[in-house]
Amino acid sequence: MTVRPKKHLGQHFLIDKNIAQKIVSLVSAPEDADVVEIGPGRGILTQYLLPRHKHLHIVEVDDEAVDYVRETFASQHPNVIHCDFLKWRMDKEIRPDAYFVGNLPYNISSPIFFTFLENLRFVKEAVCMIQKEVAVRIAADKGGKEYGILSVLLGYYFEIRYEFTVPPTVFAPPPKVMSAVISFRRRGQVEDIDFHALKTVVKVGFNQRRKTLRNALKSLTFADFPEKERFMELRAEQLSIADFVLLAKAWQKEPEA
Repeated sequence: MTVRPKKHLGQHFLIDKNIAQKIVSLVSAPEDADVVEIGPGRGILTQYLLPRHKHLHIVEVDDEAVDYVRETFASQHPNVIHCDFLKWRMDKEIRPDAYFVGNLPYNISSPIFFTFLENLRFVKEAVCMIQKEVAVRIAADKGGKEYGILSVLLGYYFEIRYEFTVPPTVFAPPPKVMSAVISFRRRGQVEDIDFHALKTVVKVGFNQRRKTLRNALKSLTFADFPEKERFMELRAEQLSIADFVLLAKAWQKEPEA
């Protein structure tokens, strides 16, 4: 049985076993934790995950890949979930504080990260292979052009590490871009703020990143706080994560009709 790479699913299958083992070694889940593999493809990560994690859940949308994984690893009885990860109800299948790993389709990596943020209590850790450019943006600090929406949102809730770079030659078919492995570990203590408020302020601020926040955020109303006027003269890329949290707390939402 073969799994053909499908362009519409953005599939580029990892074929280097050394890199696969290196990725799996970054997953620090204890033996009894729930581990979720996103998009196993031809199972190169799966073969190393199964002996280490007895509660492995595999989420795959591709019919061929689902059949391949079920047949190849039948004796190890993995929980194969045949669905689109973005539509998956993880609260129905796994316990909180699960560990996620996968070679993500590059065209949906950002929506997957927003899914992590919207299901925060279920995501203890994630180790993901993504496009290098996206990994650099996520791991970026304030002040540069790479720093953006995901840098702030993921950086508030997770400790982020850019682990290593991966060349196109270790994939079939090889992508036209460099790849990278990045890890997220949920922070132990963060202030409990409204995620919708934080996401709104960050998105609106960066959507017009060349403008000062006075202009970029003019559609939003904020309560007064000591740093407000100083913030309004800066651009979004100049604010730290903590600065955006202050703005999110001060945002005065319009009452619902």
